[in-house]
Amino acid sequence: MEFLSIISPLFLFLVVGGTFVGIIFGAIPGMTATMAVAVCLPLTYSLGLENGLALLLGLYVGGISGGLVPAILLGIPGTPSSITTTFDGYPMAQKGEGEKALRIGICASFVGGIVSLLALYLAAPSLAEFAIEFSYVEKFLIILFALTVMAALSTDLLMGIFSGFLGIFISLIGVYDISDGGNGKLRLVPPGTEYWLDSGFSLLPVLIGVFGLAAILDQAELGVPKGQSRGDVKIGKGSSFSFSVFKGQTVNLLRSSGIGTFVGILPGVGGSAASILAYSQAKTFSKKSANFGKGEPTGLMASESGNNGLTGGALVPLLSLGIPGDSTTALLIGAFTLQGIQVGPLFIGNNPDTWNAMIFAMLVANIAMFAMMYFAIRYFALVVTIPKHVLFPIILMMCVIGAYTINYGIMFDVWTLLIFGLFGWLAVKLRLEIAPFIIGFILGPSAEIYFVKSLESFGTLSIFFTKSWIAMLLWVLIIGSLTASIYLSRRQAKIAATG
Repeated sequence: MEFLSIISPLFLFLVVGGTFVGIIFGAIPGMTATMAVAVCLPLTYSLGLENGLALLLGLYVGGISGGLVPAILLGIPGTPSSITTTFDGYPMAQKGEGEKALRIGICASFVGGIVSLLALYLAAPSLAEFAIEFSYVEKFLIILFALTVMAALSTDLLMGIFSGFLGIFISLIGVYDISDGGNGKLRLVPPGTEYWLDSGFSLLPVLIGVFGLAAILDQAELGVPKGQSRGDVKIGKGSSFSFSVFKGQTVNLLRSSGIGTFVGILPGVGGSAASILAYSQAKTFSKKSANFGKGEPTGLMASESGNNGLTGGALVPLLSLGIPGDSTTALLIGAFTLQGIQVGPLFIGNNPDTWNAMIFAMLVANIAMFAMMYFAIRYFALVVTIPKHVLFPIILMMCVIGAYTINYGIMFDVWTLLIFGLFGWLAVKLRLEIAPFIIGFILGPSAEIYFVKSLESFGTLSIFFTKSWIAMLLWVLIIGSLTASIYLSRRQAKIAATG
């Protein structure tokens, strides 16, 4: 239990404080858990690895949970994973049962978080131990599978594939290092930028730009609709909340939490898919399916336990394979990068104290989230009244300062922030998929190294198909994910054409 030496008052304060700030970010429409982590990422450099992760994991758990506040009170998802929470939470609020709906959502979120944390604790070490045996060939195919899964579960298959490979393409800008099998020369560098781009675009300003600045630009463009006022938000009491509402819902909660955890393990899928799948399954198996969308607590429980189930699940591929489970865990790679630590199969074995500290931080964050939101939900509900013209300049300032200081004051990092902030804003309009792009950007250099090293070691492309049974299994999964996606997209097109 040496990791207990890491657990200090500062550690606990950062977990609880991060959870508090994350809830606020999640509760403000347009501000997400990803944005909270992106904005606070630079702070982790001075905190050290364990304390920095304590802050970020608190932000992660709080941000995902906080999205239920505007989803229920305003019918506006605070985070993408809260979309289905609006289906039944908002109708309950309209009936005067806002406080009851909030407490139901909070309890379901806590169950989802704990179930996913248990899955993380049990699954990640076993998967990492298995992955240690992987050669360069299997590592390359794992990354390829991650990219195809993201593409297959994107809104548009071809656009998802294109976005992923665009991320890889941009990640290869810079010097092709000799130690990686290259020739040491610059590549893909526009004339006049050689000095700045010899090492490519810095990861952290790119992440802050895409997830921080782009979100501000998008929300600023939307503005506040005329006649919309949030100063009169009332949560209402209606029928009082009782834990008896969960009677007979054990299967629903565990099934929805399990779905969220499984979706989280799939790289780059995201919380919206987790909550939608959990909600649809709850509706399918419910005896009150006709009430869904009209204020049915069962649907609210499924949505919130499903999206919080994502939190632990998304950390499984990150810590065992070095592949982010979603956009927020992609940002966590930045925290490890700042501390000079590489995540992957060896991480848990080489850093057992850090691993145990992360599990403890997630547990504390979930307990803190439940306690703060359950007992102080009326005060958190007031967050939705904060004017955006006050909030956005503060967030923008934090983004710029963070990008500038990450690499000890390099002005080009601020330009990187601006470039990728504009890119992230335009990408949505061009129907590009942000998650595949970012994870392609993160995994691109590793994919290239594994590909080149495989050829250096074995000298033939056939090795990618004949190296081992694991390689063959990965090819089956890659082809299966693409085939299933093509089938589903054609089926949806037929339904749309006949509907």
